[in-house]
Amino acid sequence: MKTKKITTNSILLAIGLILHQITPALGLPMQPDFALAMLFIVMMLNKDDYKTCVISAIVTGIFTALTTKFPGGQIPNLLDKVITANYIYLLMFMFYKIKLLDKFLKSKKESVLAMIILPFGTLVSGTIFLISAKAIVGLPAPFLPLFLTIVLPTCIINLFVGIFLYNIVNLSLKRSFRA
Repeated sequence: MKTKKITTNSILLAIGLILHQITPALGLPMQPDFALAMLFIVMMLNKDDYKTCVISAIVTGIFTALTTKFPGGQIPNLLDKVITANYIYLLMFMFYKIKLLDKFLKSKKESVLAMIILPFGTLVSGTIFLISAKAIVGLPAPFLPLFLTIVLPTCIINLFVGIFLYNIVNLSLKRSFRA
């Protein structure tokens, strides 16, 4: 079972790498980060395994650093993935262990969590990326315009694309583990 999980996580992270590689930049040398959406999906599938979540974040950070279109964005990519993964893991911990909103959600819990994590995690990741890039290599434009034109639209895009991918992954996993 552990081999299946490792293989599944590896495939999902590789799909995230491919999506990150083929995504065009939005005007400036920045692009939406679909690898981040795949990282969040891997984290939701491994919600009880902190070590797997952090390792997946490091791998995603390395992948996005290798494929970034932002000049000097290698270190900010790695930093934002690891820090964001810790925030998201904490959010999932509160959601599952403290049983946040359990009475109201019942069967829709996973979908609601995905709808919270995808845009919130993207917002955290984009903000950390911009702050660390500003400190390390500088930004090609002021912070606020980059935040408004790149990070916020990416939050919306990652919400819809991430929910779509999450549903596909869940359906595939249900069918594959049944066989």
